[in-house]
Amino acid sequence: MAFIVMNNINKTFNGVKALNDVSFSLNYGEALCLAGQNGCGKSTLIKILSGVYQPDAGAEIQIGASQYSQLNPVDAINKGIQVIYQDLALFPNLTVAENIAIHAYHQFSWRHSQQQKQLATQTLDSINAHIDVDALVENLPVAKQQLVAICRALAQNAKLLIMDEPTASLTAKEVRDLLDVVMKLKSKGISIIFISHKLNEVMTVSDNVLVLKDGNMVGKYPISEMDEKRLAFLMTGLMIENQQIAYKDFSLFQPVFAVKGLTKAHQFQNIYFQLHAGEIIAITGLLGSGRTELCLSLFGIEQADSGEIWLDNKQVKFNSNRDAIQQGIAYVSEDRMDIGLMMEESIGNNIISTVFNQIANKFGIISTSKSDAYIQQLIEQLKIKVADANLPVNTLSGGNAQRVSIAKWLAIAPRIIILDSPTIGVDIANKQGIFTIIRKLAKQGIAVIFVTDEISEAYYNSHKILVMKQGKIVGEFISTQTTEKELEGVIYEQTK
Repeated sequence: MAFIVMNNINKTFNGVKALNDVSFSLNYGEALCLAGQNGCGKSTLIKILSGVYQPDAGAEIQIGASQYSQLNPVDAINKGIQVIYQDLALFPNLTVAENIAIHAYHQFSWRHSQQQKQLATQTLDSINAHIDVDALVENLPVAKQQLVAICRALAQNAKLLIMDEPTASLTAKEVRDLLDVVMKLKSKGISIIFISHKLNEVMTVSDNVLVLKDGNMVGKYPISEMDEKRLAFLMTGLMIENQQIAYKDFSLFQPVFAVKGLTKAHQFQNIYFQLHAGEIIAITGLLGSGRTELCLSLFGIEQADSGEIWLDNKQVKFNSNRDAIQQGIAYVSEDRMDIGLMMEESIGNNIISTVFNQIANKFGIISTSKSDAYIQQLIEQLKIKVADANLPVNTLSGGNAQRVSIAKWLAIAPRIIILDSPTIGVDIANKQGIFTIIRKLAKQGIAVIFVTDEISEAYYNSHKILVMKQGKIVGEFISTQTTEKELEGVIYEQTK
């Protein structure tokens, strides 16, 4: 039975059509994956359904027995529509119980916290979640915060949960636990709209997938008829083929970079590996395995307690990231929004932010001709889709913003580039584009290290794979001499 029916959904911003005649239905207890490239209209559609945006004239929205031409947020909440965004929007300084019962502050006196605790406990029990209701939310790991956000929605009588990239910051076990919760919600007749770029998660929880492309609805398909290749084609119109990087015996050459016994207490231990010019090394493993901490030490942001870093057969010490940059090492952060980029600044200024001193004259004034040349060259080299380099970088899609993150480091002409989770929050087509860039950099002789928690990314896009667990390298593989299944076995066997 249809719970929600949306017909003739259009939305125009400043003359640009963000959604064009989108129509679909959602049944009680149905899990629907919303798929499409960044900028395809997914967020706009969710905001119309949750009442944040109003559609253009002619829209028809049916929720249960009620008919609307548009919704406002109060209408949506009253009809049981709840959105759990990536930032969760919880109150970190309040307890679990207070967060879950926040909607009932008129009903419950804050002096009678027992009522809040009772509601919170009942809601947590309904999904078999075990969390101390007196704990402050800010002290909880992200996975438990996710469950608190779900319970807050359930406490408000949610009939539809819209989950936007809910697993982006979770470990593999936490992902499995969350997907189990989603399956429980489905069994209770609660509908789910699930947005994720990870097809294995989509396949686990979704009944159908709704594909959007450039604001148009491509179609709604049973998930049983979908695989990654077909989904990518529907999203992009391109046949995306995964092909491994050809084997090369780098042991015949001198390494440009070597790590010997690198250790930092409680983060990583006794790390050894070598990296050669033109070689791509992938570091994979579960979240929390020490991957990012290791990369920060290789770039001089964090200091190891012991061990050695060698560059061109000479031992070096990086007291700061400035030392690493001077040696030709670049680092693309996993957190492009808060660390990697200046989101309010222009695209152009972000690209040249690492080379201001090279394009300024002796009076510190930046040469417009030099800066424009740098910017244009890198925009073309990385195929960044941008109408005007003077626009703020926060106007770009996730994939193009990530290309800007890479561009600003290519400006220094690095010998070694470290990319921490370069495809996080990036759609299938842009993932392919980013790895095409990485392969081209290697062909130019740049040595590359990249971190990923997706086994297929490591398998298809590197020469060598290092598997980390609890701060240690527990496996080292030549990509063409292993299989995805073997890698998966090593990663998950180590968790038992």
